[in-house]
Amino acid sequence: MKSVKQYLQFVKPYKGKIFWTVIIGIIKFGIPLLLPLILKYVVDNIITADTLSSTEKVSKLLWLMGGAFVVFLVVRPPIEYIRQYLAQWVGNRVLYDIRDRLFDHIQRLSLRYYSKTKTGEIISRVINDVEQTKNFVMTGLMNIWLDLVTILIAISIMLSMDVRLTIVSIILFPVFGFSIKYFFAKLRRYTRERSQALAEVQGHLHERVQGIPVTRSFALEDYEQEQFGMRNDNFWDKSMNQTKWNAKTFAVTNTITDLAPLLVIAYAGYEVIQGNLSLGTMVAFVGYMDRVYSPLRRLVNSSTILTQAIASIDRVFELMNEKYDIVDKPDATELKDIEGLITFSNVDFYYEQEEEEVLHNVNLDVAAGETIAFVGMSGGGKSTLISLIPRFYDVTGGSIKIDGTDIRDVKVRSLRDKIGMVLQDNTLFSESVATNIRMGNPYATDSEVIAAAKAANAHEFIMNLPQGYNTLVGERGVKLSGGQKQRIAIARVFLKNPPILIFDEATSALDLESEHMIQEAVEKLANDRTTFIVAHRLATITHADRIVVIENGQIAEIGSHDELMAKKGVYYDLYQVQNLDTGEHVAAGR
Repeated sequence: MKSVKQYLQFVKPYKGKIFWTVIIGIIKFGIPLLLPLILKYVVDNIITADTLSSTEKVSKLLWLMGGAFVVFLVVRPPIEYIRQYLAQWVGNRVLYDIRDRLFDHIQRLSLRYYSKTKTGEIISRVINDVEQTKNFVMTGLMNIWLDLVTILIAISIMLSMDVRLTIVSIILFPVFGFSIKYFFAKLRRYTRERSQALAEVQGHLHERVQGIPVTRSFALEDYEQEQFGMRNDNFWDKSMNQTKWNAKTFAVTNTITDLAPLLVIAYAGYEVIQGNLSLGTMVAFVGYMDRVYSPLRRLVNSSTILTQAIASIDRVFELMNEKYDIVDKPDATELKDIEGLITFSNVDFYYEQEEEEVLHNVNLDVAAGETIAFVGMSGGGKSTLISLIPRFYDVTGGSIKIDGTDIRDVKVRSLRDKIGMVLQDNTLFSESVATNIRMGNPYATDSEVIAAAKAANAHEFIMNLPQGYNTLVGERGVKLSGGQKQRIAIARVFLKNPPILIFDEATSALDLESEHMIQEAVEKLANDRTTFIVAHRLATITHADRIVVIENGQIAEIGSHDELMAKKGVYYDLYQVQNLDTGEHVAAGR
């Protein structure tokens, strides 16, 4: 129940409102408890009263009903409104706080977590599971108490009328309690399994919707339908397990609550026949049986809802308790203005302890303002090495220093604030071009956004879009070409104006014209900044101050383009192969 305790921390700030919601709720539920008493009075003191004339009976009935109508028409409606408003306000506010905390949390989780977890599963927990937890507040902290108090008040009134008949009325309570304990033992597990199955469906759906172009291009619709069907079938099975157990629960408990009034009618009828009980008391007791067992039925339903809510709470806090791989030290400092001197000292790295090292004993000194290019075969460790600079992952051995300070000794946000990145596949949000450029500086003016776009060779194509800078680019920038997306990504780095730049295969998937325009923007951006470039096309990095060849997680060669070509080593071989491939491609096109 650790997760429930954590959940209650989010409820705690609103305990005052919950208290008043319960108090107002007791009044709201208490007013209908007057109805059986009114009925008893009408039967015993008006209808069957031999000492009253018909006129007197009518007069007393009218006065009684007039007072009752005032209570039910004037007093009860505003109480009902206030109670509903307060209850919903508290429930929704708790959800707001949890989602707000979760969004902050998922922004801090490492890339390692996201590499193992489907996006759809995370969304399922933040949206569906958090929404289900609202029932814990509404039901567990409010309705259950109201129903219990209603039952206690009703039983107290019944005891005041007839003790023996009251005992008959509640004689099945122990059986009812035993049934609840028995059936709800398994319900929580079934509910949790159902929630997990739903998250798997959503995770798969989210992934496949993003991959629709692949499905279409390979004509995989039938295959993907089967794959979705497997997960949907699993969700169906888990849902039916929960449904069957729910059905058994309600079948047993409702049978018990139906039997209890029959016992009361039988015993009370006998007592009335014997002259030991007034007819009005019998009528009132039958009325109170509904007032007792209706809340009891709601408690059964509440128990089901509460079980589902607790299962969702478990899943929500399983996500919220996910540990951060990258955390600031207690004494971490802000990374202030820097020159851009970066040192890799004996750097080792592996993704998981049981896996082989991806990087081993990497040593490299980079001067401020120097442009360093990393090249090598795919899987050699180039992208992994540059991902260590902004601390997307932490080194598992050695250190990386900026201006002599270990990057693990500074606050990670201040570190990343000094770094601008352009990747092979940059994420654009489904908002306007201007909003996407402003990711580099959310508070930039329109003129600053335009200046950044011009510097990135993007202004001209942006102005040709239907709404210019206000054009919506679609999810992941689907309405733009690869070259256009890259230029917007470069524009937001211009806007950020960081002292350190990282380009990870930023031009590898583009046509020659787009590559030329982006290469021009990159060189302009890299001027007087410490720059790292991971490149597949070697022709795009011949201008670099130094080229670092990475092989099997280690540095194989370092030097300028001319030095490495003269050395005729690994770089020379790679360059010759690329030139040969390019030559064959040109020849084939003639």
